Amino acid sequence: MITTKRLAAGACGLLAALAVGLFPASATAADGPTAKEPPKVDLVLDVSGSMRATDIDGQSRMVAAKQAFNEVIDAVPGEVRLGIRTLGATYPGEDKALGCKDTKQLYPVGPLDRTEAKTAVATLAPTGWTPIGPALLAAAQDLDGGDATKRIVLITDGEDTCAPLDPCEVARDIAAKGIHLVIDTLGLVPDAKTRAQLTCIAEATGGTYTSVQHTAELSGRVKQLVDRAADPVVNPVATEGAKQCAGAPQLKPGLYSDRETFGEHRWYRVDVRPGQELRASVSIAADRAVNNDYGVLLRATTVHGREIVRGSEAGDGRTDVLSTGLRYPKAEIDGVDEEAAEATETVCIQVSNSFAAPASVKTTPGMPVELTIDVVDGPDQASDAASFGLGRGWWLLAVLVLIGLVAGVVWGWISRWRISVWRTN
Repeated sequence: MITTKRLAAGACGLLAALAVGLFPASATAADGPTAKEPPKVDLVLDVSGSMRATDIDGQSRMVAAKQAFNEVIDAVPGEVRLGIRTLGATYPGEDKALGCKDTKQLYPVGPLDRTEAKTAVATLAPTGWTPIGPALLAAAQDLDGGDATKRIVLITDGEDTCAPLDPCEVARDIAAKGIHLVIDTLGLVPDAKTRAQLTCIAEATGGTYTSVQHTAELSGRVKQLVDRAADPVVNPVATEGAKQCAGAPQLKPGLYSDRETFGEHRWYRVDVRPGQELRASVSIAADRAVNNDYGVLLRATTVHGREIVRGSEAGDGRTDVLSTGLRYPKAEIDGVDEEAAEATETVCIQVSNSFAAPASVKTTPGMPVELTIDVVDGPDQASDAASFGLGRGWWLLAVLVLIGLVAGVVWGWISRWRISVWRTN
């Protein structure tokens, strides 16, 4: 049975999907349509000596991986550019310096020749070390360039043996580059340390972790991840918030990504015209160990610092992603000249967090931030906007209060009548 660990980024992926669904007309920050590049996927396979273990359906882990790869290669969608990279496949010795460089590109990322790819996989035999960190760095280079959807699928049966190059830190550094590269990890019959490391790698980039016990599970999950690359959600546009509103980046409607360190405030600017409504939401992912009790704040202010509206959310250590949002309808201006009625207001957007972490946890790069901005036509009627903080559901609450009041009066009258009858009899 496939067990998918909780993901930070899964939630960030979900936010992106919701943003596309809610704001289809402005899901990206691009001004016009651009040609869509073919998605790229790099399969990274552990070929270290431990892959000789025979504990997957009565066969070795290596045989199971080869069988799964052959099934995946047959099923790869034609538009996907697939590559295969190995780690621990060539050096059988005891020299750690050499063993930790043992990663090579078995099949280059590009149009797939299924026969050639299968032939390359067939030559593999369990050999050496487990340099996961170096392999991830090399795989990121394999996928470098262009704006295509990029995905690394890492299949391994053990944790990295080449510290201090921590693969979790490598994944965070890759995510911080803003190239929208997602790393999914699969652990073959993993122990607790392997699960923890692979989960951390996946969460750092918004990917998924899966524990695998059977060959069918491995091939099915890898197929699913390759298909997901072929049909991705919108990619966020990388941006960098400022320390104050003055000089902050000017954002158009779209989906944006940034990085924010513990306890930091970042500012962005959005233009809103009279008769429009600004809608904004933010998600911050705890991609590393953090202290319990934290929060996220999203504020809209004027350029002079007066607060317009805010949204906030708090967590207690059980949530990997914390999200909040706000709405600001700007009323139309009557009784003034046309130029004044169309005057644009610059709204300052502040994103803050109250995360903290133990001293042993690195604060760089910052935690991933995903910011959604949309500007739509404002509400035509007062009922379309939030009323007393209750949104469009305020009338239902009023009806329930009225029903409760009437029910209380009627029940009181019946009770008094029954007591009166009892005393009379």
